[in-house]
Amino acid sequence: MKAQIITIGDELLIGQTLNSNATYIGKVLTELQIDVQKQVVIGDDRQEILDELSSAWAKNDLIIITGGLGPTHDDITCQTIAEFFNAELEKNDDVLTDIKERFARLNRTMAQVNESQAMVPKIAAVIRNHNGTAPGLWIEKENKIMAVMPGVPFEMKQMMTGFILPKLSEKITGGNTVTKRLTLLTTGIAESTLFTKFGDVKEFLQGAKLAFLPSQFGVKLSLTVTEKDDESAFNKLNELEQKIRAFAGRYIYGKDDDDLAEVVGNLLNERGLTIAVAESCTGGNICSLLTNYSGSSKYLERGVVVYSNAAKVEILNVDEDVITNFGAVSKEVAKQMAEGVKAISGTDLGLSITGILGPTGGSVEKPVGTVFIGICNQNGCITQKFNFGDDRLLNKQRATQAALDIVRKHILGIPLDA
Repeated sequence: MKAQIITIGDELLIGQTLNSNATYIGKVLTELQIDVQKQVVIGDDRQEILDELSSAWAKNDLIIITGGLGPTHDDITCQTIAEFFNAELEKNDDVLTDIKERFARLNRTMAQVNESQAMVPKIAAVIRNHNGTAPGLWIEKENKIMAVMPGVPFEMKQMMTGFILPKLSEKITGGNTVTKRLTLLTTGIAESTLFTKFGDVKEFLQGAKLAFLPSQFGVKLSLTVTEKDDESAFNKLNELEQKIRAFAGRYIYGKDDDDLAEVVGNLLNERGLTIAVAESCTGGNICSLLTNYSGSSKYLERGVVVYSNAAKVEILNVDEDVITNFGAVSKEVAKQMAEGVKAISGTDLGLSITGILGPTGGSVEKPVGTVFIGICNQNGCITQKFNFGDDRLLNKQRATQAALDIVRKHILGIPLDA
């Protein structure tokens, strides 16, 4: 089944709103083994919408549309779709009841304009909206499907999971092949360096597909295999995963939607370890990510933000002479910070970070982006130096990711990079 995703709204074109809908829809359709051929963003323009509908309908079996179903003058998706199919609009009593009940439930007065959202094309089946007022539309014609949803992400997702995906699953009869996918998440290694580890990629993959997807946090390795049946696809995927791990296992921290902070938290919890964190340049960001997950109090004893030199000395007992001689951003200070936070908290591990995030404060010896991370246990302390870029917020994210990965590697006994 070939599909196209159309997202409608001027706010998407001008960058006012992030187009997360297309990302989500593309992902879940691919998981159903639906071949997404194209994604298009269109403004709230009747003719542009009609032109794109005409092109998409001619080339695809499935069209998924979001946006433009609100009650205001610029919400023209419903009327334009009715025009495209040469269908009349009619009032749907169930939709009108849903809208009225929602306003009553929220103890709000319904504006007259909201009644317009109950006008739907006769050709369409209605998808009930349990999180908003605009209904979705399901249209089947000429052995093709068009599904239309509001642009509000949580309204769209409810319709996808509650109606559209189950309906599509029923209609997909399966073919002669099975496709399975897996994404391995890496951090701490550049895309080009990672690529060279695989040698002859085509020979290694033996017909499978491997995409390298870099971001500020690392490189995702998206692996796709197509085989004759489920068992063969699973075995091939597992075989290739093990080969990838043999090449780059030390850099792989998880799969698919795993989050590094959660991975680290699970490792700490499984090993019965506690940790305390001393942050300078990241300003509490490491602890913020660790505490995103329930149960983090079992392993995170405390976090301290020691941004000034005085705080490092007063709270962590960092030697003033060490700061004077080596600078606050140095391996010596990172070491004493990690030792200090471990000592005052009595934890198994002490983690520290200090750096120059920029855009000011750098020097020839220590340019913007220089970061030192320290970690210590009962046997001693080790530090690692990083050189990131010159973007402050990006450096903060990268430094946090690096610190969490150092904890992961330390727990697993993986040596740190030189």
